Amino acid sequence: MSQTPVAKKSEIAPGTTRKVTLGNTDVLLCNVEGEIYAIEDVCTHDGGELDQGELEGERIMCPRHGAYFDVRTGAALTLPAILPVPSYEVRIEGDDIYVKV
Repeated sequence: MSQTPVAKKSEIAPGTTRKVTLGNTDVLLCNVEGEIYAIEDVCTHDGGELDQGELEGERIMCPRHGAYFDVRTGAALTLPAILPVPSYEVRIEGDDIYVKV
């Protein structure tokens, strides 16, 4: 787990996302009704950046070909994606968000 906070929960409104870089990994933080989830910011179908897509509830859509992923688990929900995106453990302490990559 990251020992330094990667973002502030108060800066990510419900229904929005924030991209952060941890080492060599781009991580997408997603606020779903006040719960923060973290997935890798890459579509497993063609490498598109998911932070450019729309967060719809607990699903995010890849802007390139419309594949949906569950931000809670990383599961691919629709074609053309068939492989999940990596998801990461999140810890909240006060307003600080920590992510284990």
